[in-house]
Amino acid sequence: MLNIYMSMVASCPMDLYEKLNAQGDKVRALKAAKAEKADIDVAVQLLLKLKVDYKQMTGQDYKAGCPPSENSVPPDNGPAVDGADDEDTVDPWNVSTTSAKGVDYDKLIVRFGSSKIDKELVDRIEKVSGQKPHRFLRRGIFFSHRDMHQVLDAYEKQKSFYLYTGRGPSSEAMHVGHLIPFIFTKWLQDVFDIPLVIQMTDDEKYLWKDLTLEECHRFAVENAKDIIACGFDINKTFIFSDLDYMGASPEFYRNVVKIQKHVTFNQVKGIFGFTDSDCIGKISFPAIQAAPSFSNSFPQIFGGRKDTQCLIPCAIDQDPYFRMTRDVAPRIGYPKPALLHSTFFPALQGAQTKMSASDANSSIFLTDTPKQIKNKINKHAFSGGKDTVEEHRKYGGNPDVDVSFMYLTFFLEDDEQLEKIRQDYTSGALLTGELKKILIETLQPMIAQHQERRKQVTDEIVKQFMTPRPLNFNI
Repeated sequence: MLNIYMSMVASCPMDLYEKLNAQGDKVRALKAAKAEKADIDVAVQLLLKLKVDYKQMTGQDYKAGCPPSENSVPPDNGPAVDGADDEDTVDPWNVSTTSAKGVDYDKLIVRFGSSKIDKELVDRIEKVSGQKPHRFLRRGIFFSHRDMHQVLDAYEKQKSFYLYTGRGPSSEAMHVGHLIPFIFTKWLQDVFDIPLVIQMTDDEKYLWKDLTLEECHRFAVENAKDIIACGFDINKTFIFSDLDYMGASPEFYRNVVKIQKHVTFNQVKGIFGFTDSDCIGKISFPAIQAAPSFSNSFPQIFGGRKDTQCLIPCAIDQDPYFRMTRDVAPRIGYPKPALLHSTFFPALQGAQTKMSASDANSSIFLTDTPKQIKNKINKHAFSGGKDTVEEHRKYGGNPDVDVSFMYLTFFLEDDEQLEKIRQDYTSGALLTGELKKILIETLQPMIAQHQERRKQVTDEIVKQFMTPRPLNFNI
């Protein structure tokens, strides 16, 4: 694909515009001819890459039928700074960008080689599930996928699938950003009526953090209470701690060993950036996160079946684990897992980084009181508003960089209300303080309700969720 792309690099905006038109025609022709999915994906990735380059060259989004003007020039962002044009940093441990709007997800799709969740796929999920798409799908919060069409093809032929997601328990308290994959996974479980496995990677946190094994295991149990409080069906959900389950399940460990045999040290160094000074536990860990992607890792649920498709909803920073998994799967006789990727939940201070459980002021925690929520948002939430009321009324605010508005896109259910807030803030009719007030009034009851549900989750209920057992489903 790189060679194809290099031959298409354009020297001027009009040249690039014409290449975009031609590539768009090619994508449409491939789809109309029902070409191989792999060929279509390559063509789409190239189209996305050209669109990114067009915006960089002209400062405008590409629109078919709207050629660039002769005086089209890229935006002047001042003198270049060393490293300023570097790619966003996105890996399982670090996420950062220089843009106040956050990570450039179109570029990330090209870089990772995944596929964009477009309107066609959202409409198809609605048709197959018979339910209105979740707001995370409607608003592009889950924005990228691998093989979701294949999952839906099988589901339409009465061949079901199962869900797998996880949590790395690094502290006792979770923050609202940690809920995003679980909120969406619960919706998927409900609308498709399918089983779910949730991996608590307490072993990972022991290897990476300055924590004892006992602390990591305790955090796993405490985090499980918050996950259960999201409303998962106990008859269709198995939550497991790696420290407990891997020693109790020969089938799981056998899959770990199969994966380990098919990935070299050079490969994991290339994928994850490990160095010679990293402990060998880190180097072998990716195989443990990969193993739940295969149904026979859970014989109590699937028996000996190894052909049940797995769908993994997760943040895009976890994708390197599953690119490795998808590469190994056919070599050990298993189906490749499919993925749905979410964007990152921004820190209160701005979208340049994701939130940190170790910085109390970077996020709203699930243990925060209504007063703490109010104070954190008022004091720390990055604003897209102007410096004075007069300026704001005249020029309006920028919702694309305003953290309070970003948070509302995650948690406010009403699309029309959200759009009105966007328009009012952009026009200056809505002030930053008023926008923050809307967010406070959205989050306070949501978190209070979560805390009430969590209080009902006893140690006995956690034990039931974490006990290996058959689940109730038709697959």
